[in-house]
Amino acid sequence: MKFLEQPPRFLFFTGKGGVGKTSIACATAIQFAEAGRRVLLVSTDPASNVGQVFGVEIGNRITAIPTVQRLHALEIDPQAAAQVYRDRIVGPVRGVLPDAVVKGIEEQLSGACTTEIAAFDEFTALLIDPALTSDYDHIIFDTAPTGHTIRLLQLPGAWSGFLDEGKGDASCLGPLAGLEKQRAQYNAAVQSLSDPQRTRLVLVARAQPSALREAARTHTELAAIGLNRQYLVINGLLPAEEAALDELAAAICKREQAALTAMPDELRALPCDHVALKPFNLVGLPALRQLLSSPIEQAAATTADGQVKFDAPSISDLVDDIAADGHGLVMVMGKGGVGKTTLAAAVAVELAHRGLPVHLTTSDPAAHLGETLHGSMSNLTVSRIDPHAETERYRQDVLAAKGAKLDAEGRALLEEDLRSPCTEEIAVFQAFSRVIREAGAIFVVMDTAPTGHTLLLLDATGAYHREVARQLDPSGVRYKTPMMHLQDPKQTKVLLATLAETTPVLEAASLQADLRRARIEPWAWIINNSVAAARPKSPLLRQRAHNELKEITAVATHHARRYAVVPLLKDEPIGVDRLLELVGRVSEAV
Repeated sequence: MKFLEQPPRFLFFTGKGGVGKTSIACATAIQFAEAGRRVLLVSTDPASNVGQVFGVEIGNRITAIPTVQRLHALEIDPQAAAQVYRDRIVGPVRGVLPDAVVKGIEEQLSGACTTEIAAFDEFTALLIDPALTSDYDHIIFDTAPTGHTIRLLQLPGAWSGFLDEGKGDASCLGPLAGLEKQRAQYNAAVQSLSDPQRTRLVLVARAQPSALREAARTHTELAAIGLNRQYLVINGLLPAEEAALDELAAAICKREQAALTAMPDELRALPCDHVALKPFNLVGLPALRQLLSSPIEQAAATTADGQVKFDAPSISDLVDDIAADGHGLVMVMGKGGVGKTTLAAAVAVELAHRGLPVHLTTSDPAAHLGETLHGSMSNLTVSRIDPHAETERYRQDVLAAKGAKLDAEGRALLEEDLRSPCTEEIAVFQAFSRVIREAGAIFVVMDTAPTGHTLLLLDATGAYHREVARQLDPSGVRYKTPMMHLQDPKQTKVLLATLAETTPVLEAASLQADLRRARIEPWAWIINNSVAAARPKSPLLRQRAHNELKEITAVATHHARRYAVVPLLKDEPIGVDRLLELVGRVSEAV
């Protein structure tokens, strides 16, 4: 493996949720330790399962891994770190400022940016303090900071003063209020990150267009701030020999090769390794030792082909209940890469197929799905919101309104704040809100929705509510804002999309908790691309199907009030016929 050759002291593994970066980081740590090196494995992933992988309780302390000599691990709890931040900043003003103001500050400090910056605060010492890490030859980090976070930490100026004077909207600057005293420490940490003699960044992706696009975005963003020493790992490639055993396996292999052929140009120049898909769960030392083996070595060990009895609701079952209302808003939410755009289209097509009027609206940058559906089905209209255009419009509006009175330093802070993921979510949500009112008469199916944090931030600051109120007739007519629509279960049904894998399920559960804070109760979960529901014949895929059952059971019995399972299809679900196929029932034996 190229990324293992002549490794520097620090290695960072980053990538979308569910691509396998934790498993690869753990396997790398084992390989180094068993080669005689002293290794510290550090996780900053909010959904960390490093302890579960090794079968050891780790937590926020350096812990020896009993089964691997010379290997220690540390799980930094980003949520706990973020809570310390909130207490540090909110504590002094609690009881001094009005409750509404305090609530707004707390929500400013509840988002992903706070969590990431707080985690960065925790592990910077590991990068720059020799006393803490002198016992280790290598320090391996599972989950690296984004370019946005690093740029924030590099910015000049008095963050606390910027916030105290009310110059910014603080969707991401809020967490920086407590960091001013540690500026020198952060500068040293960023220098370490950008030194290729000390640090190597490994981008982990799957052979899927969305995962490769995300890897390309991360590469470009980090290279722009000096983190140029990057490697690419394509994880989970189905071995070619499986294609001869199963039509589904053959289709997967074909899709993966097409994705690799169309890989973004910026990734092609990077040193690249391929890691074969394994039939087993990557938990425990024997499994991790095999992860970085060659496909030939692992193929000899993959002989499981037992039958899986599988019975689960389909999307059609969910649509039965949705259709009974006659109209309403259906929001499909989830982390990137779980197929929420396709699921939104499938729900919309099924509703229209039943003779109900439907408006499908999406902010998916890949507009080919909307073009495929447009005009191809009665009762269905499709619109596409351009997130880049909406975000730029929103940025210019904020800069014009708030930036005009700022000095150069304050404007730089505001401009960086407006590059955060929260900004795009707010801008797209405002565009979506223009079609929400249609849900009073027809079905509106909405793809790519904002997180609960973004919705709460809008609500807590009152910005959107005040804007609506200003536009109302002064006679005091009753009104309902988009946020109120989302909180009304009679008006809105939120569908959480996920995959039958550990990390995507944990991320969906985190999103559900986030939405509940915003008083939005998810109506159902949809488990997408299930191998267990696809009735595979390939021995490797059959074992993968067995492995999915634990996660499907967790969703059905613990996380969701109602759920559906969508099989992994041989043909990609593009076009009305294939989307209707995706909606169908999946209650046969695998």
